[in-house]
Amino acid sequence: MAERGAKWPWLVLALAVLGIWAYERGGDPAPPPAAAPAASSATTAGPGSSPAGSPSPAATGQLGDYSPPRFAAQVEQYAAEAGVNPQLVMAILFNEAYKPHGPDVERAWQKMKPDASFGVANMHRAAYDETRRNRPFADRPWEDLPDDPGLAVRAAAWHLHDLGAQLPAHPATSLSRDELMALGYNTGAGNMLAFARGTKPGPEAGAYLTKLHDNWSKSADALAAH
Repeated sequence: MAERGAKWPWLVLALAVLGIWAYERGGDPAPPPAAAPAASSATTAGPGSSPAGSPSPAATGQLGDYSPPRFAAQVEQYAAEAGVNPQLVMAILFNEAYKPHGPDVERAWQKMKPDASFGVANMHRAAYDETRRNRPFADRPWEDLPDDPGLAVRAAAWHLHDLGAQLPAHPATSLSRDELMALGYNTGAGNMLAFARGTKPGPEAGAYLTKLHDNWSKSADALAAH
């Protein structure tokens, strides 16, 4: 009986990896042309994925508690450090909670898909390596993200800062700066600047923006409850 029980964590891990595989095959379309590397790998909710903003079962306890409200203290700390809106950082975490997080499941998936994202904010290696330059965490490699949610939140906040620094003072769009920065996080800086010039977001970027709106009030609640 003890041996059978010991197999359960590995079964949960295998199911989580299969869940990511099914999600990305069915719901993660190819990135738009000429897009700069984005921090996030998700662009829209695919068939059979979790409802907008809802963490997967594995993200809410089965593989450890990686639900966004748990990181409210880190969000407030590192959003202040980077000079960005903490509600935006928290909303990004909610948007990125579509797949399981945790060292075991993320590394298992990365072995199957070497270009997979890491950490609770789903950052790709290129985005992280660019963000960490001359920052207090410059000596921390991308491989640390699954083990250190605080580092993942800090990197996400600074990446949003860097995206915001690229925006024009007066974008030719009705989208707010926070909305544009969220789109940049998902689709890359090149697409963000196109949206700032008035290009209308496509279906995938639009779906990410809808998720952001759905998660906006719950992000404020998560921070207020801290």
